[in-house]
Amino acid sequence: MLLRDLPNLYGIQDIQELNALFTTLAFNTAGEVTLEDLSQNSGVAKNTIKRYIEYLQAAFLVKIVHRIDRDGRRFQRANFFKVYLTNPSMRAALFSPVADDDPAIGSLAETGILSQWFHSPFPVNYARWDRGGSKGEVDIVGWSWAVEVKWSDRLFERRSELKSLLAFCESYRPKSIAVTTLTASGVKTVSAHQIEFVPTSVYCYAVGRNIVRGKHSLGPSLGRTP
Repeated sequence: MLLRDLPNLYGIQDIQELNALFTTLAFNTAGEVTLEDLSQNSGVAKNTIKRYIEYLQAAFLVKIVHRIDRDGRRFQRANFFKVYLTNPSMRAALFSPVADDDPAIGSLAETGILSQWFHSPFPVNYARWDRGGSKGEVDIVGWSWAVEVKWSDRLFERRSELKSLLAFCESYRPKSIAVTTLTASGVKTVSAHQIEFVPTSVYCYAVGRNIVRGKHSLGPSLGRTP
């Protein structure tokens, strides 16, 4: 795809330049980037990088997820965005498989979940804000739900660390709130918000199952998982 199909379709001259960009994005899947940073690190013009990313999206190799603020609003200037592989397995194919305690596993877990949501016709975003002394991030946000992705059971017991998610929910008021875990599951009420804790693997399955059954707009729930 990178070495033949995309160059033929779009008349790309510098194939290695495109390949280097894809490799960088793949290694840092789920990371927040800017065109400025990518341009400075690669020495490639911003407009060229923007076109390359459009080509990689058209080939369904990567997917852009846009940033919203604490109130769920898009920024007027979309300077920041996240780039995800459409399949986390591509990172292992390009580099090497990772162990379940590798620092990269959290980003790959997030990529795995997003790779399921990409099949929905409804957009997903992520939230990040830094204003008025308040800053935080929520990994995945839909029109009526929010999800914090963790490859750990820590937050199941240490719910005081859910400050960013709770602050976002106070403003955005989602109908469904979930936190993914390694193995822990259950529903707990935290600061008047009902939060569903669900293993990442089960969550991925629930998203795919719900989308196949036409429940595109619903956040997955253990109640809909056999």
